[in-house]
Amino acid sequence: MEVLRPSLVKINGRIYRRNVIKEEQYEEEEDFSYMGPSESEELAADETCDTHVIEQTDKGYRCAIDVPSVLYKYIIGKKGETRRRLEADTKTSISIPKQGVEGQIVITGSHKAAISSAVTRVEVLMDSFRRKQPFTHFLSFPLNDPKIQEGFLKFKDEVLQKCSQDHGVEGSIFQNPAKLHLTIGTMSLLNDMEVRKACEHLQECQNVIREITEGKPLPLEVTGIEYMNDDPAMVDVLYAKVNVKDRSDKLQVIAERLVEHFVSAGLMVREWDRVKLHGTVINTLFRRDATGEDTGSSRRQTMSEREAFDARKILKEFSAHRFGEFELNTVLLSQRYSTDCTGYYTSAGSISFS
Repeated sequence: MEVLRPSLVKINGRIYRRNVIKEEQYEEEEDFSYMGPSESEELAADETCDTHVIEQTDKGYRCAIDVPSVLYKYIIGKKGETRRRLEADTKTSISIPKQGVEGQIVITGSHKAAISSAVTRVEVLMDSFRRKQPFTHFLSFPLNDPKIQEGFLKFKDEVLQKCSQDHGVEGSIFQNPAKLHLTIGTMSLLNDMEVRKACEHLQECQNVIREITEGKPLPLEVTGIEYMNDDPAMVDVLYAKVNVKDRSDKLQVIAERLVEHFVSAGLMVREWDRVKLHGTVINTLFRRDATGEDTGSSRRQTMSEREAFDARKILKEFSAHRFGEFELNTVLLSQRYSTDCTGYYTSAGSISFS
C-alpha cells in the first residue's frame, strides 16, 4: 500500500483511511484513522453519534453497541493493546463481555463527543474484520424445481458420456441438483440477533418485490451455459443462463433492490456494480480429494488447490442445452453448509412474489 494513496473504507457516509498495524501487534489487526477533523476539533464540536444512542448518566455519558462475540478479540487486540489505545486516544472506558458471551460493548466517558469518537473507531474495526469472516448466509432465487433438476441431470449424464476424456471433467465437480440456485448476495451473520435482523429486512422487501412482479410468480426459462474464466480450456465455474420468459429485466431489478436494501442496512457488502445472476452447474471447488479416500464427506479444494477443467467441447456441444422452464415465486435467506429435508440449503427466512 502506498503511503500517499492508502486504501479507504466508507462507513455511514464517512471516509476512513486504513493503516496496517506493525507486526508486533495483534496478528490480524488493522488500525484506522478518521480522515476528517482532528480529535480535538471533534471534541470541541461536541458532535453526536449518528448510528447509536448516547445516554447521559450521573457520571457522564454512555453508549452500548451490539457486537458479535467473534469480533471481541479484534477490539481487544493482543494483550488488550487495541482496547487500551482506543481508550487512551478517546479518553473513554470500553467494557467488553467475556469471549463467547453474546452481549454489548459499553463505552463510557465524560464527554459526549469522546463517546462518539470511540463508537466510530469501534465500528470501523468491526467493519474491517467482519469482511474477513467467511460468509454464513446468502440470499438466493432457488432453481431446484423438479423440471430444472431433471434437465440438469440430463445435462450431467450427457456431458460425462461425451466429455469425460477432457481434462478435469468428472462427476464430482457437478452441482448437487437439490441445491441449484441463483445467488443474489452473501452475508456474514455472526450471531442469532444478526440472523433475526436479516430476516426482518427481508420481510421489509416484500411489498417492493410484489410491486415489480405485480403479485405474480415470474415465469423463467433456463437455457444455455456460460463460463467465467477468460480461457475456455481452463474453466473453474460453468453456469446456466436464466431469463424471464417475456425477456423483461424484472429478475435483475429484484436482485438489485435486494442488494441495495441489505447493503444500506449494513448486512451485506457490495462486491460488484451489478449483480451477476448465475446458476452454477459445475464448480471445481466441488472436486473430491484426488486420493479417493472416503472420509465420510467430500473434501473441498481451496482456491489455490482447485484444478480447472477443459470446457471447450462442453461449450460447443451444450451451448443451447435446455434445462427447462418453471415459475419462480420465492426469495430465500439460506444458511451455508446446512441443508433441510429437501436437500436444499436450510432456510432462515423467505418472501414470496405473490
